[in-house]
Amino acid sequence: MNATRNEHTDVLLIEDNPGDIRLIEEAFGAHSEDVTLSVVHDGIAALDFLFQRGEYAESPTPGLVLLDLNLPRKNGDEILEEMKNEPTLRRIPVVVLTSSQAREDVLRTYDKCANAFLTKPIDPDAFLEIIESVREFWLSTARLPDTRG
Repeated sequence: MNATRNEHTDVLLIEDNPGDIRLIEEAFGAHSEDVTLSVVHDGIAALDFLFQRGEYAESPTPGLVLLDLNLPRKNGDEILEEMKNEPTLRRIPVVVLTSSQAREDVLRTYDKCANAFLTKPIDPDAFLEIIESVREFWLSTARLPDTRG
């Protein structure tokens, strides 16, 4: 085991595409003993989860957020901005996973303090490889901040 390996990590996936959710769940599912993956499907639910409001009042504070940019009700940019403006959430790493390849999207999300910007490949096998590399880096190599309070 790597010396920097995180013991257990709560990961929040903010994604509305059922196919992408299924692939990400598959990639994280093999590691369920050290990862709890929570999924929300729109921007309002994401902010409720992160700020522990309403039905998400008991939700764990994630150690890592996987964020799609194109979401219903509130987009990923708005979520990222609210997270990084909140002292209790700003240290949580945010990996943007999007279909966009636009230079403006890359620059804008890094300006809002995203930790990584990844374009989702169309090929499911390539998509799984990217998710595996995200999982390996963020959950095994990088040291995450302790968000459990």
